Amino acid sequence: MKRHFPRQALHWIAIILAATTTAACAVDITGTTGFGDSTGYQAKLAEYERIHGAYEARAESYWDAVYEKRRERNARRRTHQPIALADYVLSQPPVYTGPPRPVDPNAPPPAPSERPEIPMVADFLAAAREQWGFVPDQPRDERDFKRAYAQAAMAAGLTRQQVVGVYAFETGGNGTYDTQAGVSPKKARAISPALGYNQVLSTLTISLLAEHGNEVLAALRQEAASLSGERRRRMEHKIAVLRRMIAFSRSVPHRWSEYERLAKHSAKGLGIHAVLLDVDIGPLLQVQNLANSVRYAHARGFYGPLTAAELELMNLTGTGNGLDMVMMPENLRERVPTSNFFRRAGYQRNPVARRAKVVSGLIDEIQTHIASARDNPGARELAAAF
Repeated sequence: MKRHFPRQALHWIAIILAATTTAACAVDITGTTGFGDSTGYQAKLAEYERIHGAYEARAESYWDAVYEKRRERNARRRTHQPIALADYVLSQPPVYTGPPRPVDPNAPPPAPSERPEIPMVADFLAAAREQWGFVPDQPRDERDFKRAYAQAAMAAGLTRQQVVGVYAFETGGNGTYDTQAGVSPKKARAISPALGYNQVLSTLTISLLAEHGNEVLAALRQEAASLSGERRRRMEHKIAVLRRMIAFSRSVPHRWSEYERLAKHSAKGLGIHAVLLDVDIGPLLQVQNLANSVRYAHARGFYGPLTAAELELMNLTGTGNGLDMVMMPENLRERVPTSNFFRRAGYQRNPVARRAKVVSGLIDEIQTHIASARDNPGARELAAAF
């Protein structure tokens, strides 16, 4: 017996059959069950792993050679042997130019990042108050801090040209005493905990207190002796807190990794970084950092005055690496890649070093940046404080 379907029912049957056919075709083409193109993804992943794996092998070999050459140079310096062109890696680091890692169409959504956000000035201040009972004496205005900074610099034997040059490079010539790396009117989050006129890292603050805390305390005691009443009481409280901070900073072996552990993984270490915002302590520690570079250069046979660019080079890359470049003959500067003075991760995060390519280019770029920022209002105000 024949069955007759109403015209409307036939219309819906046709739609269902068409949808079923389309789905079946999709399964045949992609080899999946509709969740994503896993066959195409696997092919792309294999191609990426082949190309990126070859690049990674070249990169590891390159950075291992950089490390080994640096170790050998340091050993030669300890025995007062000359450094030659052959003591550096002379090729540029490998650059990955292959395809990006493909996105797995069937992967679950990525989990929220567990990496903690970089602490901000407000976090340092809160930790200082909670952990140490310390509230920094912040300046009434920027000129107060600049005057204290200039006085500390002159007492340490630094010149206006050096100090203003470093400030111009690190802050663009307009930085405030509480400038934090990466923060601007258009960007609210920091790219590092570095603070101040020469962008001192939180780990370095711990290191400076551990190594030079007694000198800072002596300067504060001398200041306290000239005060009376409430101002003297506040200064004596500050000295007492600072003594405890110094003891905490010295509670670990004298190694950068140990200072970093305190600075980045303890609430007390977080709070110590706020001392850079204090008008009495901050200038002393920041200037001490620059003075250490000058003393390091003198101790290793460089007796000429460091230019602002040379001092910044040591501030930017570390005293040892910076002095290596400062003492390098001009003909070598034009051939030695900047990668010789960085670890791989640091080099990849540093656009100036990558762009400059060789030592002479890096020095030129620093000099150009300083020259362009020296005339900005903040730099002029700092120069006038000397």
